[in-house]
Formats: sequence, structure tokens, C-alpha cells
Amino acid sequence: MTALGLPDFPWDSLAPYKARASAHPGGIADLSVGTPVDPTPDFVRRALAAASDAPGYPLTVGTPELREAICDWFERRRGVPGLESAQVLPTIGSKELVAWLPTMLGLGAGDIVGIPEVAYPTYDVGARLAGATSVVAQSLTSLGPLTRATTPKLLWLNSPGNPNGQVLGVEHLAKVVSWARAHGVVVASDECYAELDWRPGQLGRATPSILHPDVCGGDHTGLLAVYSLSKQSNLAGYRAAFVAGDSDLIAGIREVRKHAGMMMPAPVQHAMAVALRDDEHVAEQRDVYGLRREVLLEAVQRAGFRVDHSEAGLYLWATRDEDCWTTVSELADRGILVAPGSFYGPTGSQHVRIALTATDERITAAASRL
Repeated sequence: MTALGLPDFPWDSLAPYKARASAHPGGIADLSVGTPVDPTPDFVRRALAAASDAPGYPLTVGTPELREAICDWFERRRGVPGLESAQVLPTIGSKELVAWLPTMLGLGAGDIVGIPEVAYPTYDVGARLAGATSVVAQSLTSLGPLTRATTPKLLWLNSPGNPNGQVLGVEHLAKVVSWARAHGVVVASDECYAELDWRPGQLGRATPSILHPDVCGGDHTGLLAVYSLSKQSNLAGYRAAFVAGDSDLIAGIREVRKHAGMMMPAPVQHAMAVALRDDEHVAEQRDVYGLRREVLLEAVQRAGFRVDHSEAGLYLWATRDEDCWTTVSELADRGILVAPGSFYGPTGSQHVRIALTATDERITAAASRL
């Protein structure tokens, strides 16, 4: 544990397995972290360079160009019409927003943050940083009888999910919104993999957003959607993301960020706006991942794994009904590095997360070793 009471950084525990996988004669096939490896699109890089003369401080709130691009993107790609500039805010990647959102919303000791049963670790870290407590809220009934002390102030959703690729449908999201409003709960929906939906008939369509009219009736009160261009546009190194939704919540978050100096660099703001207005490169990248997924899914299943959910996103959530570290160890001996499911909560203790974010050559190598 750290001085702040935070858990040890989970990825550090993979170091010996990474060393073992790296010793494989064919080199390591790193399918663990899930960082994009394909080039950043040329037109985005040109946009970054064109805006590189930026001697003044950037706007925390985002340039008018960027805010307009975010609103247009929501309507075009997510079916969310009518967003106004006061409802959107750029963030320096989505992880920092996830980590600091409870603090920026004023949560503290005694407050509850609801997180998924199998969850991105930063949801829990964000609660801890604020001095709040995270509780698993896989379903609304799992919270049990609610009192003032046990009702979450903030509820995290993640669809498509990391690590398991589960998609929450419109009816499910609508029930959550109705419940949250009845209990005064803020809902934050992490939707960073929305453009990578592999379900039959869904190719090329984004997964439902918490802000969609069919989910919230066009009323965004108490709702926040988090999105990142890291996956769809290979901009992980740009730290290009945003949050959108309730204008009052956005205003409060914006004020904290202004005081804390959380400003997205001006060149990145311009490059991000340009990327958001182009759907072609997103479709091309989705096709690349789709082919890698086909190769890896077949190989994983042939190797005796069961793949659960994984209907969207960049990962296969796989199990052989054994301890996840046993699986990690065996695959490391084959030169394949994967993430143990225990990183994402006790429920993941018999799963591993296998990322699609490797080159075609490394994906093929991993498939052949399996």
C-alpha cells in the first residue's frame, strides 16, 4: 500500500512474467496493457503540427472549435442531439478524469462510489483519492436496502466494459437512469470503447450512450459520459478525451480544473477537433482490429479457453476455469503476456484479459503459439 492508502500499482506485478515472455526465441507477444500500436493518422499529425505555434495558455474549457466538434460527434455517431458547448469539457485523457471525478464532485469521507463487479481499477482508486469508499454495484438490487449512509453519491457504468467487453443495452441503461434520479445519484458512464462493437448487425454502429434520448428522455440531469480518442484514433499519446452531460456538473468540474491547471495543450485541442470530424479513419481502424480479433478468438478457443462477453472493445475475456496467474504463467512460457483478471476485482480471478492491440505480425505469432 502507498502512503495514501492506495493499492500497489497492479502492472508492476507482471514484470517477472514479462521478462519470461521476452526470453521466448520468437520474442514477446505483449497482449497485456492494451496500448495502441498502429500509427496516428497522418491528417491528425498534420493538424497538430499546424497548431504547434501556441505561446499562450490554452483554455481549460476547450476551444469553440473543439467543443463544437464534440457536440457534432455526439449527434452524428452516438445519436445524441442538441448538446450545447456548456455541456462538454476536454480532459487530459480519460484516466485522469476517472481518477479525480469523485474529488471534483466534492465527495469525501463517508461517501459511497458504486463500481462494476469486474472493473477498471481506477474507479476504485478515484474513490480512495477522494477519501470515499467504493462498493460493487453490479446490479441495482446488489446494493441492498438503501439508507442515506449506503446510497452511492456516484455510480460508475462502463459499456463496453473493460476488461470483459460487456455491452449494456438501452433498457438496462434507462433503468439505471430512472433509479439514480429517484435516489439523487450521479451516473458517470465510461464509454471509451463505443466505436468497437463486434455484435452481429452492429458493425459500424456505436454502442448506446447514457446521454441517448432513448435512455434518458433527452434530459441529461445527473448524467456524465466519458470518452477517449485513444482507441478509435490511436491518440493515446495525445491524451485526448472529454466528458459531457449535465451542464451544472460540467460547470463544477470545469471550475476545479481551472484552479488546478488541468488544461489540454492547445495543439492537441486542434488535432482532436480534426480527428472527431473524420469517421473514415475510425472505420479503417475498426476493420484492422476486427481482423485481429478473428485470428486471436479462433486461436484462443482452439487452445481450450472459453471467451465470456467480449462482444465489444479491444479485449478477449478468457478462462480455462483455473487461477488466472496459472494461465498468465503458462502463456508467458509461450512468449505471450496477458493481464490477470484479478487486476479487475475478485470476480476475475479465473479469467485473463487478452488485448487485440498488437501488430498483425505479433497477433499471428501469438495465435500460432496457442
